Amino acid sequence: MGTVLPGIAAPEARRASAARPLLRYTSSPRNPLITATMTTKKLAWAASLAAAFLSIGLTACTPDTDIVPSSKAPPTAAEAAEFAAAAESTLMDLATRAERAAWVRSNYITDDTQAIAAEANGLLTAAAVDLAGKAARYDDLALDDDVRRKLNRLKLAMTLPAPPDPAKIADLARISGSLESTYGTGSYCLSRSDYGGTASDQDCLDLTGMTQIMASSRDPELLRELWTGWRTVSPTMRAEFQRLVDLGNEGAQTLGYDDLGSLWRSGYDMPADDFAAEMDRLWGQVKPLYDALHCHVRDGLAAHYGEALVPEGQPIPAHLLGNMWAQTWGNVYDLVAPADADPGYDLTERIVASGMTEIDMVLSAEGFFTSMGFDPLPDGFWRRSLFTKPRDRDVVCHASAWNLDQVDDLRIKMCIQPSAEDFVTIHHELGHNIYQRAYNQQPFMYRNGANDGFHEAIGDTIALSVTPVYLKTIGLIDDIPDESSDLGLLLSQALDKIAFLPFGLLVDRWRWQVFSGETPPQQYNQAWWELRRQYQGVAAPVYRSEADFDPGAKYHVPANVPYTRYFLAGILQFQFHRSLCEIAGFEGSLHRCSVYGNRQAGKRLNEMLAMGASRPWPEALEALTGSREIDAGAIIDYFAPLMDWLDEQNQGRNCGW
Repeated sequence: MGTVLPGIAAPEARRASAARPLLRYTSSPRNPLITATMTTKKLAWAASLAAAFLSIGLTACTPDTDIVPSSKAPPTAAEAAEFAAAAESTLMDLATRAERAAWVRSNYITDDTQAIAAEANGLLTAAAVDLAGKAARYDDLALDDDVRRKLNRLKLAMTLPAPPDPAKIADLARISGSLESTYGTGSYCLSRSDYGGTASDQDCLDLTGMTQIMASSRDPELLRELWTGWRTVSPTMRAEFQRLVDLGNEGAQTLGYDDLGSLWRSGYDMPADDFAAEMDRLWGQVKPLYDALHCHVRDGLAAHYGEALVPEGQPIPAHLLGNMWAQTWGNVYDLVAPADADPGYDLTERIVASGMTEIDMVLSAEGFFTSMGFDPLPDGFWRRSLFTKPRDRDVVCHASAWNLDQVDDLRIKMCIQPSAEDFVTIHHELGHNIYQRAYNQQPFMYRNGANDGFHEAIGDTIALSVTPVYLKTIGLIDDIPDESSDLGLLLSQALDKIAFLPFGLLVDRWRWQVFSGETPPQQYNQAWWELRRQYQGVAAPVYRSEADFDPGAKYHVPANVPYTRYFLAGILQFQFHRSLCEIAGFEGSLHRCSVYGNRQAGKRLNEMLAMGASRPWPEALEALTGSREIDAGAIIDYFAPLMDWLDEQNQGRNCGW
């Protein structure tokens, strides 16, 4: 169930091969508040604790009993404004407590810190549920725009609203914990021990072990067994997931929405059906590039594995793309790379050779933002952040950005390694911190991204400026390679960023159909694979039936985390990047642009960031780009050289599926 304002995680595409958390609470559909590894027993305890908090209503912790009259007097606009202000104050206090507890738990993982964090998050969740329900009292009033927006956000923050029934609240909490426990404790034992490869091939593997082998192995039999083995974990989720859908829909209807999918889509400042159509429009813009990439990758896989396994004109077998979910394809780059694709430098080698420490890497990223006119990070950032893995305790190493007091207690949490990936990730995470600080003067309900795709997009936008020009400016490389050597870099980016887009779209497309009843339970798996084929052009490597529940093999489904934000971020980051480059007066290929050192670009960026969620997202978009419409055409501009090359490579091939 949703809560409020957590730390912000690294982008989903880069989380593809990371260990998935077993317990994760989110306030907007974007941000993890708690990312923990817990035993089944602890998860059951946490679910029971949450159910207990929710069932008693925690009225002592919420202000609404003082605001909403106990009599049945009609509600008034003045009462609604008072309620919104008091609710905002209460939620900010509880969110700050929960954030501090989550930080301690992530940095000192013990049974006690996990219990403290779960309790703090339970209090916050219970208050949010209670206040969202009471906000419905004012649905029919004519209210000031600001009050109405705050009350709507109060309701829309709940990604899994519970029905107003203590027994159903407890049932939903139990189911949520059980689904995440099933996912998080999943493992698979290989049927054979003679595959070769790594020693771990002969062990029973958790998801981390399986994804590591999927990323590097070229043994199709091993890949097929791992792919199938992970999906033996999810069939037991089906009945509980169906019950979760029923309860979530009932809760959404209590708040005035047709179903849970309608509630999710209503968080985008437009009618729910219009938002779905907008996603299809954006996908139509980028689909030609995806289709060209798909055709080239399939040909490369066929050359390696043979056309009997990868036939021309057919969907790509999902187990051969280097990723458990076939959502990013960067791990098969070596099979599809252009000839002479050497960019002329290895950034990881340059970082190591320069002697940069972890702090130096963060200072470089901070310097990117100060060069654009942003203030330096506060002193507390350097004292309180976690930059390296401690030797004396377990921590959650997954990169994330935090603002513990919702004002300026900014921090990042990373176990930084001297690598190109971490260098780029640091720029991404500080992008979140800069966004958090920019909107900290807004009322609490507006201290968030303009929509749930903006935060991730901002981090990735900054990462797009980590170009050879920028690297030379800060002294990490000596010479800027000729642009003719950029094809390899562009293809590598596309294998992650472009390959991800249809997956980022279809996960929620499937759930919207489930929530609305368009896809009944007896067709869950069939509908999933129809969408996988339609959007991605991938197919299961073995026969699938309704005895399987393959959507449950993706964390965000059993954890009930909305997914469309990742698709939006994948589009918006390029539109933001193009606009910043135009503001900076850049001329040349868009993929070569860096806005490092341009204060005019920084000023315009900050104007958008400072708005937070105070205005509908088209207004925030217009503040930076001059347009109120999301435009995926920037992706086509960015990858234009790659598109030309792909079209040449695909001549004579039977593209499509």
